[in-house]
Amino acid sequence: MANRKALVVRGGWEGHAPVAATDLFVPFLEAHGFEVHLAGSPEPYADAAFMAGVDLVVQCYTMGTIEPGELAGLRAAVESGTGMAGWHGGIADSFRNSSDYLHLIGGQFACHPGKDPAEPHESAEAHNFVPYTVNLLPEAAAHPITEGLTDFDLVTEQYWVLTDDYIDVLATTTQQVRPWDPWHREVTSPAIWTRSWGAGRVFVTTPGHSLDVLRNDTVRTIIERGMLWAAR
Repeated sequence: MANRKALVVRGGWEGHAPVAATDLFVPFLEAHGFEVHLAGSPEPYADAAFMAGVDLVVQCYTMGTIEPGELAGLRAAVESGTGMAGWHGGIADSFRNSSDYLHLIGGQFACHPGKDPAEPHESAEAHNFVPYTVNLLPEAAAHPITEGLTDFDLVTEQYWVLTDDYIDVLATTTQQVRPWDPWHREVTSPAIWTRSWGAGRVFVTTPGHSLDVLRNDTVRTIIERGMLWAAR
C-alpha cells in the first residue's frame, strides 16, 4: 500500500523523451511505496495544499519556462522537506528564465562539447556523443547513492555544468582539451551531486540523455538510489 506521494513532472524539450524516460522509473517508485502523480507541466508546484503532501518530486523538464508562483511553490515545498531528484537536462537545464531555480538546484548545463567539427557525422545528435568516464570521488564510497559502485564509461553527451560550492559532489567528469577546442586546460564538472535545501534534499546526475543511457545498469542504479535518498 502506498504511504508516500511522488510527483513526476515531465515535459519541455521532447529530445529527452520525458514521458518514456520517466516511465522507466514509475514502477520502481510504486514498488517502493509511492503513490505516483504525473504532470505535463510545473503547474502543480503552485498548489500549496497538494505540494504539502508530496514527498518526492522527480522532474524531467528540459528548458521550458516556470511561472513565479510555480517556482515559489517548488522552493517552499523543498524547504519544508519535499525531496527533488532528476537527471540530465530534465533538472540541470530546466527553466532558463529563472535564476532562482538555478539557485535551488545548484548547477546549470552550459554545453556538451562534441566531436571534431571538421569531421563528417551522421547526425547532429551523434556529433554530440563522445566517450567519457564518470569518476566517483572517495567520499562517494560510503554514500547511499553510490556505495559499492566504481568509475564507469559512457558514450553520450558529456555535460559541462556551471555550479557553486554549496553542493556535495559524489562524482565528476573531466572534459579533455582537443586540438579544436578553444579552452586551454582540462575542465572537471560534477556528474553526480546532492544539495541540502532547508529540510529538503536535492539529487542531480548529469548522464541521462537517452533511454539507452538511462537503462545502463550503473546509471539506473544511481537514479533509483538518488530518488530514494532525496525523498522525505
